[in-house]
Amino acid sequence: MKDMIVEKNKVVSLIYELRAGSNTEEVVEKLNESNPLTFLFGSGSLLPKFESNIDGLKVGDGFDFRLASTDAYGDIINDAIVEVPKNVFLVDGELDNDLLTVGNSIPMMDSQGNRLSGVVLNVADDSVKMDFNHPLAGEDLIFKGKVVDIREATEEEVTHGHLHGNSSCGGECGGGCGGHDEEGEGNCGSGCCGSCQ
Repeated sequence: MKDMIVEKNKVVSLIYELRAGSNTEEVVEKLNESNPLTFLFGSGSLLPKFESNIDGLKVGDGFDFRLASTDAYGDIINDAIVEVPKNVFLVDGELDNDLLTVGNSIPMMDSQGNRLSGVVLNVADDSVKMDFNHPLAGEDLIFKGKVVDIREATEEEVTHGHLHGNSSCGGECGGGCGGHDEEGEGNCGSGCCGSCQ
């Protein structure tokens, strides 16, 4: 196991601290050994430049790199900031005012059935202004951490392109940004937000 390296079809576990943008003092996300990022390398669930920075590392190897926003979640897209009719938020004819709180992130679905998450920016009488940009859009990302485990992926994991069982990202846990839920759909829940697509 000690001779294994991070490469395609290996299950990799990492710990790291993520800082974003010009405020390099503030930790945006911190994963430790009790909650590592565990994923199938080369499956497309992580940012490509993130993977290229850890490719070939071994267990115990550290990393410290910066991803430009263009290699992470891109620039802020003004068209992703939209006014949504307030009636969209009616449930059984009732409006949940606790849900419509400025700063609240609300999971939604677009007209093609794609899942996305929007942050409430403003609540007006008949509409809600929401930002559907990734929370880290427009930010450079700084990762510092180390590889804590590498193992062979099972044939089933390679075939399905994601982990099975308890995983932090890319598995069925539903907690990893860019992971897959039971229907194989993309998921952007909490955790792993700095590295996953």
